[in-house]
Amino acid sequence: MNTDPTSEETDYVPFVNEECGDTMWNEVLNQELPPENEKPQNYASLAFTEPVKALQEKYRSRAAYDRIEHSVENKGFTPEEIHFISQRDSFYLATIGENGFPYIQHRGGPKGFLQVLDPFTLGFADFSGNKQYISVGNLQTHANVSLILMDYARRTRLKLYAQAEILSVSEHPELLKKLVPAHSTHTTERLLVLHVKAFDWNCPKYITPRYTLEEFQEMMAGKRPFPQ
Repeated sequence: MNTDPTSEETDYVPFVNEECGDTMWNEVLNQELPPENEKPQNYASLAFTEPVKALQEKYRSRAAYDRIEHSVENKGFTPEEIHFISQRDSFYLATIGENGFPYIQHRGGPKGFLQVLDPFTLGFADFSGNKQYISVGNLQTHANVSLILMDYARRTRLKLYAQAEILSVSEHPELLKKLVPAHSTHTTERLLVLHVKAFDWNCPKYITPRYTLEEFQEMMAGKRPFPQ
């Protein structure tokens, strides 16, 4: 049995070979590519650094992903992303430390605590925690962040690149009112605004379905279908 992916004669085609459906790939195939100097900024253009591209070449996926990199344009959040974000009660936030090591933090709150401020901006209130300040400290020297938002029940994830901005609570009272969830009793130390540079949906492969208590209760009450 040949296990070397570089020996395959055919190129890899994303969204068709995987469990991701082929709708997006069909759209990409039918688009006319822009000139190289007009390449849009999208998730792929930020994620595919030169070492990444070299590995894509080695494993025969570069041709497919090059087309995605040149043809998919982020034009801001659509109603689909806005609704998805509004239903999340947690997300994962990756920052970069001054020593070069990444740090990943789970952020949680009531559903909708991460809010869409405009088609390219997110914001949330940063509550008082364990006083380690790793994420916030990292942002003092590296504003670039990465987020992953998960819907385990539907095996869906949205990933984003953004630049974080820390705002003072006292200097932005109107934004504070908007970002602090209703009936919150937590102390807000600061406001975090995320200027989104790109986002992309991930395929469901390898996502194990998990359900919150609320989702399980909805299934028991017949308001949500049981998984097949």
